[in-house]
Amino acid sequence: MNILLWVLQVLLAVAFLAHGWLFLSPPPEIAEQMNASLPRWFQLFLGVAEVLAAVGLTLPGLTRIMPWLVTLAAGGIMIVTGSATALHLVRGEMSSAAITLLLLGMATFVAYMRHRVLPIGVRRAA
Repeated sequence: MNILLWVLQVLLAVAFLAHGWLFLSPPPEIAEQMNASLPRWFQLFLGVAEVLAAVGLTLPGLTRIMPWLVTLAAGGIMIVTGSATALHLVRGEMSSAAITLLLLGMATFVAYMRHRVLPIGVRRAA
């Protein structure tokens, strides 16, 4: 089960690192389209939040320093993906809504399992 959780954490981290970077540094071809749907300040906020969530899903668990941050990062992703799912549904973007709903399910599973069932232990002092 620990391996499955790590695989999900890494998959979520890669997805949110890529998506966050897209918000922070969009290619010129799609920047105008992105700016039409969301204000730039909100894109920057989401980009920073998603990149930090990607780091929070992996680094605390790998170093075993403050591993409880993994649960908080997954919880933050739950908020973002839940909101994104609602936005996509309102716009009628069903395929995007399905993807964000899948990511929401993955993040919920990771948050629950890392909080209640299989938390990552804290590194002991030498």
